[in-house]
Amino acid sequence: MQSTEQSVGIIVGAFAPNIYIFDHYMSREELKMGVVSYVKEEIQVIRERDPAIKSNMEVFLYPSFKAILHYRVAHKLYKKGHYVMARWISQRAVRKTGIEIHPGATIGKGLFIDHGSGVIIGETAELGDNITLYQGVTLGGTGKEQGKRHPTLGDNVMVSAGAKVLGSFKIGENSKIGAGSVVLKEVPANCTVVGVPGRIVKQDGAKIPRMDMNQVDLPDPISNDIKELQVDNLRMHKKLMELENQLKMVAHAQCAKEEKEQ
Repeated sequence: MQSTEQSVGIIVGAFAPNIYIFDHYMSREELKMGVVSYVKEEIQVIRERDPAIKSNMEVFLYPSFKAILHYRVAHKLYKKGHYVMARWISQRAVRKTGIEIHPGATIGKGLFIDHGSGVIIGETAELGDNITLYQGVTLGGTGKEQGKRHPTLGDNVMVSAGAKVLGSFKIGENSKIGAGSVVLKEVPANCTVVGVPGRIVKQDGAKIPRMDMNQVDLPDPISNDIKELQVDNLRMHKKLMELENQLKMVAHAQCAKEEKEQ
């Protein structure tokens, strides 16, 4: 099995022929050091969170790896004011991976995008450390407002497949967003959110650890509401049956009284 150092060397070597493109914007040494640091970090993150990986070299094939590597370079250029070049790099990543990360977004360490197709991260989004996103996730805005318009995700947040987090608010650390949820308002730390629109269904329970990747065992508020409606319906049906029997008894008594009077 190849060591991490060997894998890093091979991957950086593969990337090196393209480094000259950025000579006008940053030094080769600066770019290489950034790539080496990122590759080491990404190997560790993917091996921790994806049971499918068998070797360090597989990291080079992951869409998440390619997209975030492009983002790291584009973000450096963006901060230096080279906006067109930064967007060009980010759009290359979109075409290659299906993952769109605006170079203006702020992303901490340990981001893992599993599969990743259709993931969108907006310009003013802020992501903490050790965040996990699944395919189809959108961290977007709600209109054409200016300034901060995309969400902030605290450390250790997990956003499941197809979820949409829209607007300028914070998702607290250690929180989970269920698959297909649409979150439109702030979520405190240590919460589980599901549904459309998203609702908090668990809060201040057992802390969600970094390695918890379970997307299945989440509460279902819609199912709970349906069950409550079924219980209410049965209660009302029982009450109506009781009233119907009482009316029959009253009617029978009235008929008997009329017959007696005749």
